Amino acid sequence: MWRVRRAAVACEVCQSLVKHSSGTKGSLPLQKLHLVSRSIYHTHHPTLKLQRPQLRMSLQQFSSLTSLPLRKLKLSPVKYGYQPHRNFWPARLAARLLKLRYLILGSAVGGGYTAKKTFDQWKDMIPDLSDYKWIVPDIVWEIDEYIDLGSPGETAFRATDPGSESDKRYRKGLLGELILLQQQIQEHEEEARRAAGQYSTSYAQQKRKVSDKEKIDQLQEELLHTQLKYQRILERLEKENKELRKLVLQKDDKGIHHRKLKKSLIDMYSEVLDVLSDYDASYNTQDHLPRVVVVGDQSAGKTSVLEMIAQARIFPRGSGEMMTRSPVKVTLSEGPHHVALFKDSSREFDLTKEEDLAALRREIELRMRKNVKEGCTVSPETISLNVKGPGLQRMVLVDLPGVINTVTSGMAPDTKETIFSISKAYMQNPNAIILCIQDGSVDAERSIVTDLVSQMDPHGRRTIFVLTKVDLAEKNVTSPSRIQQIIEGKLFPMKALGYFAVVTGKGNSSESIEAIRDYEEEFFQNSKLLKTSMLKAHQVTTRNLSLAVSDCFWKMVRESVEQQADSFKATRFNLETEWKNNYPRLRELDRNELFEKAKNEILDEVISLSQVTPKHWEEILQQSLWERVSTHVIENIYLPAAQTMNSGTFNTTVDIKLKQWTDKQLPNKAVEVAWETLQEEFSRFMTEPKGKEHDDIFDKLKEAVKEESIKRHKWNDFAEDSLRVIQHNALEDRSISDKQQWDAAIYFMEEALQARLKDTENAIENMVGPDWKKRWLYWKNRTQEQCVHNETKNELEKMLKCNEEHPAYLASDEITTVRKNLESRGVEVDPSLIKDTWHQVYRRHFLKTALNHCNLCRRGFYYYQRHFVDSELECNDVVLFWRIQRMLAITANTLRQQLTNTEVRRLEKNVKEVLEDFAEDSEKKVKLLTGKRVQLAEDLKKVREIQEKLDAFIEALHQEK
Repeated sequence: MWRVRRAAVACEVCQSLVKHSSGTKGSLPLQKLHLVSRSIYHTHHPTLKLQRPQLRMSLQQFSSLTSLPLRKLKLSPVKYGYQPHRNFWPARLAARLLKLRYLILGSAVGGGYTAKKTFDQWKDMIPDLSDYKWIVPDIVWEIDEYIDLGSPGETAFRATDPGSESDKRYRKGLLGELILLQQQIQEHEEEARRAAGQYSTSYAQQKRKVSDKEKIDQLQEELLHTQLKYQRILERLEKENKELRKLVLQKDDKGIHHRKLKKSLIDMYSEVLDVLSDYDASYNTQDHLPRVVVVGDQSAGKTSVLEMIAQARIFPRGSGEMMTRSPVKVTLSEGPHHVALFKDSSREFDLTKEEDLAALRREIELRMRKNVKEGCTVSPETISLNVKGPGLQRMVLVDLPGVINTVTSGMAPDTKETIFSISKAYMQNPNAIILCIQDGSVDAERSIVTDLVSQMDPHGRRTIFVLTKVDLAEKNVTSPSRIQQIIEGKLFPMKALGYFAVVTGKGNSSESIEAIRDYEEEFFQNSKLLKTSMLKAHQVTTRNLSLAVSDCFWKMVRESVEQQADSFKATRFNLETEWKNNYPRLRELDRNELFEKAKNEILDEVISLSQVTPKHWEEILQQSLWERVSTHVIENIYLPAAQTMNSGTFNTTVDIKLKQWTDKQLPNKAVEVAWETLQEEFSRFMTEPKGKEHDDIFDKLKEAVKEESIKRHKWNDFAEDSLRVIQHNALEDRSISDKQQWDAAIYFMEEALQARLKDTENAIENMVGPDWKKRWLYWKNRTQEQCVHNETKNELEKMLKCNEEHPAYLASDEITTVRKNLESRGVEVDPSLIKDTWHQVYRRHFLKTALNHCNLCRRGFYYYQRHFVDSELECNDVVLFWRIQRMLAITANTLRQQLTNTEVRRLEKNVKEVLEDFAEDSEKKVKLLTGKRVQLAEDLKKVREIQEKLDAFIEALHQEK
């Protein structure tokens, strides 16, 4: 019974296939049905004697093909009473003839399966070229994707009860599967025959011609050429893009778009780093802002790599000697022209012109030598350089002095330690990208910088390793695998984020950047390092290095800049709180602002010199000049002349000595006095306290300005000549016009003589010791020498009492008499001691006599008018002092005019020049304006500036995103 039902189902399926055949109407014989349909056992067909094959029962209701989309077919109604005509022999003959179709179709399926096995065997013989999958045509992978020949003929049919719901679903699914399977088998057969024929022939040819190794080399060669081809296309496109950018930027410069260009992100970021560098030149400020730190052994090629990235030969060069003597911060940014400029200069160096390049290299070398202090070889002070050009990668790099192993002659003893400390200071920043440069032409074991870098970044999370001079390394190294070990960091314990190999030229300093780039590309195109897969294409050339460093730099910037901005905000808050607590009533003036305030005060004080009254100038000048010349007047003019016997000799002696004095000494002394007076007045105005407004923080600065201004000021050379004539004419005048001038001269003479008498009394007291009153009251005693001087003084005073008109000098017999008299009393004296004592004793006697003569001359003006005729009184000494006094007054007046009209203005000019020089000398300002208040204001200003620039940079960064 089940056979009848199964046959009926099969017949219904076949009828449905016949009815739904395209372009066919009516019924078709069973022989024209699908192979799978005819494989079903039909018990009611009289001509079909095939045995029904064993069906494989599946645990699932449908086969795996049920997941494919089914066509919506309308099944014909089942007629269980259908019986074919058994006596239709033409049909039986046609069925037997159509068996050829089954043979052909079976052969096609078997041939496809055989081709599949052959293809799998051929594919297993080929090495694993998964990295080069893009070279193999897509049809191979399509064959593997679409053909599944692992289990042919495993289609299973599930037996179910006829008429049930599951049987209906089964029949519908089976019908869809049969239709789709027919289409897929036909397509796959066609593709399998085509692929099998193509690749069987190709495989046979390659097997006969080349071995597997040669085949791999050929594929790698093709891969390398293809990559280089794409690289050249990329460079050509980027060059065109660079030219277009340059054109657009030039139009912006010419004002075509009439819009103001904003600062680029890298320029804003570079300004932040410049402020940090000014904030602390020794780099003690622990900022964690990213920058690319270029480190390496001396002559390892650091500068050459940096020049290749900047696309210009901008650094000074030397064969084997240290050229980088201080850190150089290079900011790379895009611009219409390839130029370079320093942050503190407006001059632009055109990097396309050789003369500008040479001038730039000289300027960098001069700045380095200027930064290096005496007795040192390197300096931690940073040189800031901006390089702009079309196509440059935006980043900030810091080129450090090369690490050395031995201090050579001509270097400071601490050069090695200083370089290590500078390098560590930059590398210890956790956000700094370390560009470690290793010379590939020397043994890796001789490198020092790798140990230093591994200490700073042991996990290699921010280190990029660069192997330079790879062309020399490949030529000299016997084992190429050693270069691979260096690149992979297996020869030393340093780890890195990425490894690169570059060529920086043939060693000729005159090579251009374009020539080096062409040589680098040509070398790597023919290098065995790429052909043997020791290096990958993205690990070579300075261009790929520049792109990788720039990407890493900006990634680090975006990840850390906001955190750094928050830290500076906290620092600013702490500094502001400290200022409010310590200086609540003072403004926050930094060092430059304090200098400007002090400058205004000093200029005001210099201007106040012009407000000094003429009377004050003349009084202090006259008094200072008399103090300077009084000794000469008394000792060398008055006393020698007064010791003469008559008035004629006195006047002659006075005139001669005054003439000599005026010609040689007096004008010079007068100018010195005037200059010293100006200094004293200037110092008085500078140093005197101004009450509550006085700020002692300016004292050191004012003192330094005063000393430097005085040192630079020189009196007019023509002043002495004119002053000599004036003084000579003043001293020639002897005519006293009135009694008032006569009394003034006497008063002046008395003051001068009394001052000299007082000095003489003090000298005698020091010579003979205290008198009896002081000895009793203050318990003082005389020394032996003072006792001898006292006995000698007493003996000489007895002599003067006997002869009050004794001349100024002792005769030799008088000296002998005094000595013998003293010896008779047991006092041993030397003749020189007698002369010294006599000088002071006679001087006191003479001055007392002259003072008594002054009193007598008070009423002698009448006799003076009559030229002392019929009078025994002679007052020529009073006339002498009047001449001196008048000369002093005229000289003081002349000097005062010169001071107020010329010298004060010249001094003011000198002060301005000194202040301008101090304003440009930052070290001088730091030295002269010191203290906690200054430092706190300075830190507060710098932190505010850094924080504001960081905020602006972060805002621009977000806008760019």
